Amino acid sequence: MFEHFTERARGAVVFAQEEALDLHHHHIDTEHLLLGLLRESTSVGHKALDRLGVRLDDVRSEVVRVVGEGHPVTLDEEDARALRIIGIDLDEVRRRVEETFGEGALDRIASARRRRGRRRACGPTVGSMPFTSRAKKVLELALRESKALRHDYIGTEHILLGLVREREGLAAGMLAERHVSDERVRTVVSELLSGN
Repeated sequence: MFEHFTERARGAVVFAQEEALDLHHHHIDTEHLLLGLLRESTSVGHKALDRLGVRLDDVRSEVVRVVGEGHPVTLDEEDARALRIIGIDLDEVRRRVEETFGEGALDRIASARRRRGRRRACGPTVGSMPFTSRAKKVLELALRESKALRHDYIGTEHILLGLVREREGLAAGMLAERHVSDERVRTVVSELLSGN
């Protein structure tokens, strides 16, 4: 499916993964897709959301309030013990890395690695992060919206239309609370696509 996505639509999905990673969530859900659209600032989906008064910081704050932040994946003592059995002492590895590269070097490496991977092509999962069933439904609805509009691509506007049509996920609820209905989104998207 992702081969039909525009570059901006792919970018929005990658931004969705980044949002999920930053929140320490281990899946991509509808709220992450909405955040991804809001970050893809030159796209039709973003412009439609902007016209409708939906702002990135407000949505991100609400996601944190409703869902919370997860916990970063870390190695526990059992993992460290298993690595010691094969001759790897995590404390010693960290000490040597920080001795050579400075305090917090491993954290900076992980952050840089995430930034480097931000614009990679997407598949059914982005990296090893799976989509929830609701997020998959949004992408399926985006495909249907594209076909209904007789477009030969899936753009951010189609993802946005999929989000409002899905109706069950957190993103649909947040949009509904902001009076962003299916009809209003269609009207604004139509105006943007016709150059108004």
